Amino acid sequence: MRTAAFSAGHSCVDVYQGAVAALVPFLVSERSYGYAAASGIVLAASLLSSVVQPLFGALTDRWPMPWLIPLATAAAGLGVALVGLDAGYAATLAAVALSGLGVAAYHPAAARMVRVTGGSGHGAMSWFALGGNIGFACAPLLVVGALALPGPAGWWLLALPASLGVFLNWPPAEARSRSGPKPGPASGDRPSDDWRAFLRLSLVVVVRSVVFMGLSTFIALYVRERGGSATAGAVALFALFAGSAAGTLLGGRLATRWGRVTTVHRSYAAAVPAIAGILFLPLPLVYVCSALAAAALYVPFSLQVTLGQDYLPTRMGTASGVTLGLTVSVGGLASPLIGAAADAASLSTALLPLAALPLLAWLLARGLPEPAAAEEIPA
Repeated sequence: MRTAAFSAGHSCVDVYQGAVAALVPFLVSERSYGYAAASGIVLAASLLSSVVQPLFGALTDRWPMPWLIPLATAAAGLGVALVGLDAGYAATLAAVALSGLGVAAYHPAAARMVRVTGGSGHGAMSWFALGGNIGFACAPLLVVGALALPGPAGWWLLALPASLGVFLNWPPAEARSRSGPKPGPASGDRPSDDWRAFLRLSLVVVVRSVVFMGLSTFIALYVRERGGSATAGAVALFALFAGSAAGTLLGGRLATRWGRVTTVHRSYAAAVPAIAGILFLPLPLVYVCSALAAAALYVPFSLQVTLGQDYLPTRMGTASGVTLGLTVSVGGLASPLIGAAADAASLSTALLPLAALPLLAWLLARGLPEPAAAEEIPA
């Protein structure tokens, strides 16, 4: 029951990461932003998150701070709602940055709590990650429906998931009672951290994030550039996000059969032809390839979180902040580069490198060791 609540709460937070990408076509058409300017909105949500998320992870390693989880949920929703004020480009950037800060604060604390309460396996983390992916999948439909309402009502409607998420993400009483500084373990009992493996895993996370965020930011515009309607673009984005949810659940099953590391590098190999299909196949098949590409990119999602936690058993918050939070946010740093290339050439040309990058992730992942899962995660 607790895992289900955290999963639903994660959905209420990650809907705002998906909403930022879904707002890009609206900002281009209604506020006359160019590709680079619109992708700068994604950068605003990602840059602050990328910078402060490891800090939040380190803080939760020392002070679990369960109260931060509902507070961060509220900030994520408020920031996106404030975009509707249309007070200028700078104000829009600031509003989206507030949402990104909330997302950054949420992930390390929430992922740590899920691992503490859910045990050492990756089952609970898979369901937690699935909740976030469902939020992603629902975001474009929520944005299209909300912005169809006249005036500011639609923008404030976008804040409703955060209101529900504050309730769902409210930490249990026993977690609140353990919110003080953690005593350090005796030196003889301290598990060892494998920083070399964790840094290699972090590079895999970065490459994967660039690919997925590039696709999620521009696929709706790409479909429209190829002759599709605004609705067709939203459907392509929905297919991408829905495929990510399916991939997350599939990842847990494949890891049971093949092991986590093997599952991770095989999934990146499978992503290459799927992304190439988006770029080169006829438009109706783009929807299918979008779902397949997202599934391949999200099979490793929860597995990378538990791998990172097992590589750094004494710094679970830090590991969660990088492998779960930065999996999404750091890719936004590359979006303005893709947008600038699209402005200079074409969007299809700018997206070509995304078909090759999973090969780099595959190569890096093949060198990862398979750790033994920790039998008990200290609270």
